[in-house]
Amino acid sequence: MPMNVILLERVPKLGQMGDVVKVKPGFARNYLLPQKKALRATKDNIAYFESQRKTLEAQNLERRKDAEAVAAKMGDLKVTLIRQASEALQLYGSVTSRDIADAANAAGVKLGRGQIELDKPIKALGAHKIKVHLHPEVAVEISALVARSPDEAEFLAKGGTLVAETERAAMEAAEAAQRAAEQAAALFEAKSAEGAAEGEGEAAAAEEAPAEKQ
Repeated sequence: MPMNVILLERVPKLGQMGDVVKVKPGFARNYLLPQKKALRATKDNIAYFESQRKTLEAQNLERRKDAEAVAAKMGDLKVTLIRQASEALQLYGSVTSRDIADAANAAGVKLGRGQIELDKPIKALGAHKIKVHLHPEVAVEISALVARSPDEAEFLAKGGTLVAETERAAMEAAEAAQRAAEQAAALFEAKSAEGAAEGEGEAAAAEEAPAEKQ
């Protein structure tokens, strides 16, 4: 049976501060209530919220300003995660939100795994855009560089793209075939031009021969 709660802050896809919403009991008990993002929507709690609304809104505004200041400094943040992977660029394992938070902390940016928005673990090498929630109303994108070595991570940081060995072989084969086709076409054109030149020479000689007889 759904539970009614009053939100103490904005919750994505749920509502704004002060909204009374219906949620699943498990979601409320395991997340909203312990994280102090909501209160049970009892008469006493609603009255308490209304008495504290201005204070809560002022605190929220202050936290949002702080988050916006941090977001401005984090726009170009790139965190590196070194992992083993196959020639097809698939990881032997995966990268989770906790891994990304740990990498950010190692880079001097304090983040919690709950701030990292990751629908599913990362299972491939490459540069991945990750959304980080610094505040219920402030989010920023950072880059997670998942590579096999620091040099490979630096390559990704500069905008490079990793190519799987199977794809690389196919690309090289296609390029070789293209070069062979271009060389064959050039050779054909050269022979055609040579043949045309010989034909013109024979025609000129044929025209000159009768003139000499006269």
